[in-house]
Amino acid sequence: MPERAPSPWHAGEVRLQEILGVDARMEEVGRKVLRDHIIEQHRLFYPQLPFAVLGTVDGDGNPWATLRASGPGFLFASDPYHLAVTLPRDGTDPADQGMKDGDAIGLLGIELHTRRRNRLNGTISRQNETSFAIKVGHSFGNCPKYIHPRALAFATDTELGNALDAKDAMQSGAALTDEVRDFIARSDTFFIASYVDNAAPDRGREVDVSHRGGPPGFVTIDDDDALIIPDYAGNRFFNTLGNLLINPLAGLVFVDFANGDMLQITGTAEIILGGAMVSQFIGAERLISFVPSRWVLRRAAFPMRMTGKDEG
Repeated sequence: MPERAPSPWHAGEVRLQEILGVDARMEEVGRKVLRDHIIEQHRLFYPQLPFAVLGTVDGDGNPWATLRASGPGFLFASDPYHLAVTLPRDGTDPADQGMKDGDAIGLLGIELHTRRRNRLNGTISRQNETSFAIKVGHSFGNCPKYIHPRALAFATDTELGNALDAKDAMQSGAALTDEVRDFIARSDTFFIASYVDNAAPDRGREVDVSHRGGPPGFVTIDDDDALIIPDYAGNRFFNTLGNLLINPLAGLVFVDFANGDMLQITGTAEIILGGAMVSQFIGAERLISFVPSRWVLRRAAFPMRMTGKDEG
């Protein structure tokens, strides 16, 4: 009888599945849906996208999440095992530091207006300063739950210029300012990057980036400047939380889809599995307490804008 392949889940993901008593079922699910290649449905999906969410790790080990846009066709599968990415380097984006040849990366392809999303992670093979390929480690689909539907279109050069002329293009800091707090308080969507090193034999660094959504203000800030993030029922994959159980470092990105402002934060996360604090958040199964170490606010950095009324 042939030897069974190793589990697709690492120890952190398995531990959380065990706590919920779903580890045996998720072992079988994982073997079916976590693939080392991009299936045809996803190969057709990625070239449709005008933007993607990326998760990277800088030279100091800090994870960052970002959104990068370049119009449909900037992502395409050159073969089932590689996703080609055409994106120029961007020195203003802290996530760009983790996009060198050989770096691990996570990618989320998401269509906000249809609520479709698919994810993959892998390793960068960089050809030049404007393009690279991702050799796939894991590729899988996600359900549309908690995604706020939005129609987006690229901003005009005039809109981008006016936004940058009116404000400082970039700010950064450690302590949260009132403006940063307000940005978080009005958001109904963010994305989170996390990673583990050598979680399983021969797998090296694995970076994940995922979507989180809820009503505006679903992320709150406590008296110690920690972001309190409710974690709702999901697919039980626990890619993000499993990573955080092993390595508590995380990177968050919030986007104002009305003006393109992007807030990126890196810091340390703690999972709160139960207790009175969790019960204060309606519908939450657990919480993430995230303590920022550095934030970067970039004006009009995301070149797309919401069109029409917010459907969220």
